Amino acid sequence: MTPEERLATMGITLPAPPAAVAAYVPWVRTGNLVVTSGQLPWRDGAIAVAGKLGDGVTDEQGYHAARQCAINAVAQLKDAVGELSRIRRIVRIEGYVHAAAGYRGHPQVLNGASESVFKKSKSLVRESLLAPENGRESLPAARRGRSPVPNGGEMGISPQLFRHALS
Repeated sequence: MTPEERLATMGITLPAPPAAVAAYVPWVRTGNLVVTSGQLPWRDGAIAVAGKLGDGVTDEQGYHAARQCAINAVAQLKDAVGELSRIRRIVRIEGYVHAAAGYRGHPQVLNGASESVFKKSKSLVRESLLAPENGRESLPAARRGRSPVPNGGEMGISPQLFRHALS
């Protein structure tokens, strides 16, 4: 079963990768590393969760925003590498939470990405993508007080590719 098929069994359908909203590219590939730009919680052409955590947006809404950001980031990875089976491991997930001053629930909100997409897909995808000894990804969490696009969060991903996938 391919990683794409495994995602489908989890009820995840990858959307078309969202276009950049400014003068940057959605992903960059150098050697066997791909780095995505920050992905917003776009769904069906609109921001799925708008506003700030701790000021009108609940932790549950933020969790779902992080999940949507991660799904969009995986769509960018698929665009970058063609087939997700070329990914050896996820090295880093970088998350930003659009939050009010004093908000402290960043890690729980960003679990929306790790638990909803990567943890489940990692346990499923390891059979064909990741050896169990490759371990977990790093995940820094940060608050963003202002955002050019009102949203519940932003997510970037950096996977390492198998060397044979570079051709």
